[in-house]
Amino acid sequence: MSENVSNGEESQSTPSLEVLEAELGRERHKHNYLRALRNTLFSLIIVAAAAVLVAMLVLPILQITGASMTNTLQDRDIVVALRGSDFKTGDVVAFYYNNSILVKRVIANEGQWVNISDDGTVYVDNVALDEPYIDEKAKGECNIQLPYQVPEGKVFVMGDHRKTSVDSRSTTLGCISKEMFLGRILFRVWPFTALGPIN
Repeated sequence: MSENVSNGEESQSTPSLEVLEAELGRERHKHNYLRALRNTLFSLIIVAAAAVLVAMLVLPILQITGASMTNTLQDRDIVVALRGSDFKTGDVVAFYYNNSILVKRVIANEGQWVNISDDGTVYVDNVALDEPYIDEKAKGECNIQLPYQVPEGKVFVMGDHRKTSVDSRSTTLGCISKEMFLGRILFRVWPFTALGPIN
């Protein structure tokens, strides 16, 4: 009488074609997912690097400090500027001063004559400026000899909050050399409730 003797190992069956195809599909999906994830991360790094480069070279992002430009700009507003130094009357600009960045409004360019009446009306070349961006006229801190001709290579700037702004009306700041300009303020990005272009 014969007996079947087991050696303790279960017989291994060969996997079916369907099982092999399913496993192959899972491996392909995993490989494609990892490749897509790697490509996405690489693309995000490229976009972030490009954004930083553009921000540094072309469109610097600045945070406003102080109240000299109220109500046009408020303390802690975040704005985008366009680099350059060719400005016209009425442009809001940023410039370097004593290791800080200040923001003011262009009033006159080199060679033009500026005069300010006692009630705060500003004249450029004997023409009164239309200034809808200011809430209240004021002569403010003004110790320059009026009428005043803007020196060559410089720009006369004033803050929109005329009572408190220290600007080209005062010898403390004076006119700004063109090489000191960072650029023209274009757009406010924060707070979102005030999102939009700066006029």
